[in-house]
Amino acid sequence: MASTEYKRLEIKKTPRIVKRPTESWYWKKFKSPVLVKEYASISSINFSPVAPFDFAVTSSTRVQVYGTSTCAVKKSISRFKDTAYSGHIRSDGKLLVAGDATGLIQLFDLSSRAILRTLEGHDSAVHVARFSPNYNQILSASDDRTVRIWDVPSQTATSTFTSHTDHIRTAQISPTNSNLILSGSYDHTIRLFDLRTNTEVMSMSHDAPVESILVYPGGSLMASAGGNTVKIWDLLGGGRVLQTLSNHQKTITCMAFDGNASRLLTGSLDHHVKVYNVQDYKVTYSSKYPAPVQSIAVSPNDTHLVVGMTSGLLSIRQRVVKTEEIVDSERQKQKLRRGTHKYFVRGSGADPAADDITIESRRRKRLAPYDKYLKSFQYANALDYALAKAPPVVIVSLLEELIHRSALRIALAGRDDRSLEPIITFLMRRFDDPRWSSILLDVTNVVLDLYENVLTRSPLTRDTVMKLRQRVIREVNAQEQLQTVLGLLDAIFAVSR
Repeated sequence: MASTEYKRLEIKKTPRIVKRPTESWYWKKFKSPVLVKEYASISSINFSPVAPFDFAVTSSTRVQVYGTSTCAVKKSISRFKDTAYSGHIRSDGKLLVAGDATGLIQLFDLSSRAILRTLEGHDSAVHVARFSPNYNQILSASDDRTVRIWDVPSQTATSTFTSHTDHIRTAQISPTNSNLILSGSYDHTIRLFDLRTNTEVMSMSHDAPVESILVYPGGSLMASAGGNTVKIWDLLGGGRVLQTLSNHQKTITCMAFDGNASRLLTGSLDHHVKVYNVQDYKVTYSSKYPAPVQSIAVSPNDTHLVVGMTSGLLSIRQRVVKTEEIVDSERQKQKLRRGTHKYFVRGSGADPAADDITIESRRRKRLAPYDKYLKSFQYANALDYALAKAPPVVIVSLLEELIHRSALRIALAGRDDRSLEPIITFLMRRFDDPRWSSILLDVTNVVLDLYENVLTRSPLTRDTVMKLRQRVIREVNAQEQLQTVLGLLDAIFAVSR
């Protein structure tokens, strides 16, 4: 007679109880705030795009560069005649540019803190000074109502835009096209300029003095903040408003993206920082600070959240990153482009993509130890192994299989207190799990039938049995209360009909 192949233990499938990390859980991981008192309100915070991601803090007549590892000042640049604004680090992390209240723009070497260039031309305070993706150009915007592009080698303004009719407090170069300049002004408008024609190509009205603008990495969307509202604009769609967010009580002063631009952060004079999911623009987290918020920034690797306040307080929060997260991040960066030679010779250890064609393996999988014991009818050994090394779902599946085989009493019988203790402990911990309670109730009844007279005699099992008893009492009380509530609801529904 031909022998039939042993059928492996079928793991019980139950609805998954997924404990998803909430948004607040993620942002609360930015712990242990370091509070630093600067000399005046903190007008700007800017992270270096390169590791170790130091950040420049602009306050009073100085720009101070903080280290992310120590959260302490590494360099201090104080060669300004008046209040400094908008300290910005170049994409290679070597140079810094900043404007000041006299209208000067100065370029510094971060290693030596020496002034490399001084750009003169603005008549009023320069609140925006930023490097262009083109290393040889600098964007500036001033209270003199002009936006300028400077050629660094010649120290001259190559383009000047005069469309605004009030102070300009924010401006940015498109991350996908360095010829496109966006600026926001107290004249309530956001304007788009094209360096190729030196003309204004688009104007949008925010309906409030514009404090901050932020262009999305793709270059097609932009966020503007003014008054207590944030507006999301579709630049490719002719500058139409996609969303209007009104979650702050007072003027929104600053905005920032997290490291991968999946979250938009806003800071306001109402002391709050709010986090929006850019997919649906719902507030996913809110945090209150001790003073009105003036500036905000998140490090490129999402480990530091820095907030500057009008009182001069600087809050530095740091998130502890697990090794697996760093490895996953590096793996994502190192993904090979399809079709290249390296992609096809990437090795047997490479993980397949979702749409890759995989060849089915013909190799037989080995039986798990508890399956080997079941195959040879060693029920007690199978249960002991599962209790010691298998996850709860496997243990419950094994117990259910023993019930179906009418072998549960065989697996549980003839035990001393040491071999019985793991079973009672498992029942005590998992008894009230709604996914498995019906099976575990049957197992508990069998254990009590077999060992009713000896369970409380052993110190090893006595405490566990008492805890199991307390859990059963709590569960019974909870069920009785639920039945009472259901009865009340039935009465209410009956009356409402």
